[in-house]
Amino acid sequence: MKILVVGSGGREHAIAWRLAQDAEEHELYCAPGNAGIADVAMCVNIAADDVANLVAWAKAEKPDLVVVGPEAPLVIGLVDEMEKAGIPCFGPVAAGARMEGSKRFAKEIMDAAGVPTGKAETYTDAAAAKAALPAYGLPVVIKADGLAAGKGVIVAETTEQAEAAIDDMLVGNKFGAAGAEVLIEEFLHGEECSILAMVDGENAVLLPSSQDHKRVFDGDKGPNTGGMGAYSPAPVVTSDKLPMIKEKIIMPVVRELKKRGITYRGILYAGLMVNDANANPHGPLAKSGSTVNVVEFNARFGDPETEAVLPRLGGSFATALLHAAKGCLKDEDIVVKPETAATIILASGGYPGSYEKGKVISGLDTVPQPVSGAASPSVTQVFHCGTKFADDSVVTSGGRVLSVTGLGVTLREAVDAAYARVAQISFDGMFYRKDIAHRAFER
Repeated sequence: MKILVVGSGGREHAIAWRLAQDAEEHELYCAPGNAGIADVAMCVNIAADDVANLVAWAKAEKPDLVVVGPEAPLVIGLVDEMEKAGIPCFGPVAAGARMEGSKRFAKEIMDAAGVPTGKAETYTDAAAAKAALPAYGLPVVIKADGLAAGKGVIVAETTEQAEAAIDDMLVGNKFGAAGAEVLIEEFLHGEECSILAMVDGENAVLLPSSQDHKRVFDGDKGPNTGGMGAYSPAPVVTSDKLPMIKEKIIMPVVRELKKRGITYRGILYAGLMVNDANANPHGPLAKSGSTVNVVEFNARFGDPETEAVLPRLGGSFATALLHAAKGCLKDEDIVVKPETAATIILASGGYPGSYEKGKVISGLDTVPQPVSGAASPSVTQVFHCGTKFADDSVVTSGGRVLSVTGLGVTLREAVDAAYARVAQISFDGMFYRKDIAHRAFER
């Protein structure tokens, strides 16, 4: 197939790389791509949110499939315009992408569909929002309604922190239009995990579970980020929970959207909180009677979850994407391999705050060394998140710079392989979490 991947991050590198692993040989393009994606696809110098020029390129080049990676082009209607041009496109139309583009809309859909989730209210006035805080207790979650690059969620441990977050969004305009409305949401106790469901408008197939690490520092400390690492599968998602997640969470949302005239095709990402009987019994989960509640929905592949999940998929990835885009997805389109995977994000100093760019990256071409004691040779893959070429070097161009993924028979092997590869890479200011998959090991 001739395929265009839209985006420039680690997620898009993983998508393009996985398409290149198919038995069929694809003609791969990526707009705009990055220094790593250039190894597996022809990079096209068009920004991911430049809808007019992306559609013009597609009309001229006639790809068999367009795969949209980031949320921003989905929310502004890239898929709608591709479909008008007769180009098959993997990703939801703008109306469906509101599941991520508006947290208020997502809550409305969940409530209408009977999906278990925490109580929340939306506010545009800072004083009214602050007055509502006592009803939620502490900790409490403050969310910007719109897209904020994974940084618009504040878990406030104190009233002062909650009020500061409200002021930042509604008074200080920290997230621009994305923070013009804020949600105050009750804090859900338990262990968080991610489920990516591939949806064709009528049916859904769940991809392997994963767990993201959103806080910037070890021990889940510090501010939220776009994600500092992930691993798959997540032990907290036991096999008995998967049918419930599909039938009580994913499919009710797909059907509710359909009732509203929205045919959802693409990835429906459910960020979940699991609270079993032996977990913290306090908070809304005990009241809802559900051990699995929805924290958020996203309308695309997660990042860095994608870098941990896609290396575990067999079969033809392109066929699965095309079938979902055309409304004919089958369970057998998704083939899951038995290996486990762990992904570590290498970030720029200062992230998720301000950081410098243009730091030369070394060690990308180093041959990975075997991991001592592993049952099989270590397998690793480096995905580029925020890189570009400068003269003859690859340099940093983002807060999250690289995703390093290790595969292994066991999670321990996967994690060890990833960290062994990380040790071979360096750039000025580089930092990363040292405790990826700690919750799984604590079990």
